Amino acid sequence: MILETERLLLRPWEDRDAEDLYRYASSPEVGPIAGWPVHTSVENSREVIREVFSAPEIYAVVPKETGRPTGCIGLQTGAASSFGLPESEGEISYWIGVPFWGQGLIPEAMRELLRHGFEDLKLQKIWCGYFDGNEKSWRVQEKCGFRYHHANRDVYWELTGDIRTEHVSCLTKEEWKQ
Repeated sequence: MILETERLLLRPWEDRDAEDLYRYASSPEVGPIAGWPVHTSVENSREVIREVFSAPEIYAVVPKETGRPTGCIGLQTGAASSFGLPESEGEISYWIGVPFWGQGLIPEAMRELLRHGFEDLKLQKIWCGYFDGNEKSWRVQEKCGFRYHHANRDVYWELTGDIRTEHVSCLTKEEWKQ
């Protein structure tokens, strides 16, 4: 499935995207703050595409003007989410390469994924999280109508092997409609 906004295509990842993924996911400013390790090679990025980004509802964020992936956004529903949600709820996660920060691309992608989740997938609530120190991520959530819900403190984060505080926000379908 391909979702479209004014400036973006949200499309499935492909093997041929590995070099673009590596270009942005190898930055130490991106992965660690989002909760995953820096990519170490194009082959590592290709493996992530095959093993992680091939899941349903995971999209490459592709600016129409370049036609090349610059980030990722996904919507995991029910048990596939990291929050262990009921099937009527989902969790959005996202990141974008440093050269594209501050351009409003992720809020634009998120608004389309929210529309898709609430209208097409018939979800009733969508959750989102960010780690301490990632205020940019919280700002995206605020722009898209999410409300702070709670914090999970001193959580062991397996992907990075450290202890973190995760802040969790949510948006109901009713709040989204307003």
